Amino acid sequence: MQMIIKGGHVIDPGHMDAVTDIFIKNGRISALKEPEFKPSCDNMPGNEKQSDRIIDATGCIVVPGLIDMHVHLREPGEEYKETIETGINAAAAGGFTSICCMPNTNPVNDNRQVTEYIIRTAAQCRSVNVHPVAGISKGLKGQELSEYGELKAAGAVALSDDGFPVSDSQLMRRALEYSKGVGLKIISHCEEYDLSAGVMNEGISATRLGLSGIPNAAESVMVARDIALSDLTGIPVHIAHVSTKESVCAIRDAKKRGIAVTAETAPHYFTLTDEAVCEYNTNMKMNPPLRSEKDKKAIHDGLADGTIDMIVTDHAPHSIVEKEVEFDKAANGIIGLETSLSLGLKLVEDGVISFEMLIKKMSKHPARFFGLSNDIEVGSAADLTIIDPNRTWTYNVDRGYSKSKNSPFDGWEFTGRAVYTIVNGRVVFEI
Repeated sequence: MQMIIKGGHVIDPGHMDAVTDIFIKNGRISALKEPEFKPSCDNMPGNEKQSDRIIDATGCIVVPGLIDMHVHLREPGEEYKETIETGINAAAAGGFTSICCMPNTNPVNDNRQVTEYIIRTAAQCRSVNVHPVAGISKGLKGQELSEYGELKAAGAVALSDDGFPVSDSQLMRRALEYSKGVGLKIISHCEEYDLSAGVMNEGISATRLGLSGIPNAAESVMVARDIALSDLTGIPVHIAHVSTKESVCAIRDAKKRGIAVTAETAPHYFTLTDEAVCEYNTNMKMNPPLRSEKDKKAIHDGLADGTIDMIVTDHAPHSIVEKEVEFDKAANGIIGLETSLSLGLKLVEDGVISFEMLIKKMSKHPARFFGLSNDIEVGSAADLTIIDPNRTWTYNVDRGYSKSKNSPFDGWEFTGRAVYTIVNGRVVFEI
């Protein structure tokens, strides 16, 4: 299989920024040819007629394949919400070439059998790369550590009890120490249960709606604890779905002190606020909840100055059974794989971050987190996302690829989206 991507503006932050033709053979980049370059060696690209496909990327931007390191695929156990196949189809439509799926399935991914099942099922789909994140603790109960060595051997790429905090500080310390020994990193869901009994952000909107509130401290207290444990052990910790100003400040200070902490946020936290929870719309309900305007501004600042390293979706499918109920009874979470890139491009349009920084946060930094290189260079896997920054489109959740429809962005008009997603030299999505 041979392919040529012609005339695209290749932007690989810190590595390449030029209009370049990309030649792909057998799933890998075989050559890069700028317009003025004339191949003269036998191993350089030959006649274009020999290629199986030529993609005209004129006016588009070609970037290293996007990586989402925080996705819920629901399979095994909750296939009525999402399956591995429907989830990766949504990922491909959003421009993602790789995703990392969280362990809160049923049964929980805390053992070799579930990890191997996820990898095997994803491989059968022959689409987006799926990397399982396994449980820090058995059953995600925060009482006993999982068998990290077994999970690493089975193919797990990181550890998290996402959806649940590891409340026991001693257990969290041991998790950090044990994980380092097997070469897996910890992704921490920071939540103090004793403070998080509400259903939306604590503030004037909650008061107006008569709903119980969750204060910022429910997140930031646990963020501070995990930073302290990282400082104590000298072992990195990654903070999931950052939503508050206090958390951003704590992470920024920790980085200045040389503590090995990284952090992520999701598009809903830099796009929406708790004021969006109008008319008790359960598609605005998530955990952590949508916060205040000052928190959204802090997230913007954290993205701009590098405090927040990555943008993830926290794609969390739920069916109408969990969402079309009273607000306080509705499940937390929204889908986001198909809208994440466009919402990130809105940050670029608004001058919050540069396009290069967006690609760092949605591709380069996640790759670095896992110790991988996804540079666009000869010999590397042809995992690429082609973006048309000027394409206007309207997101219609009923026409989306996810099995669930719980999106707060249904009907939104966007400018910019992925028009081709290429994984191992194969086009897995195109418009």
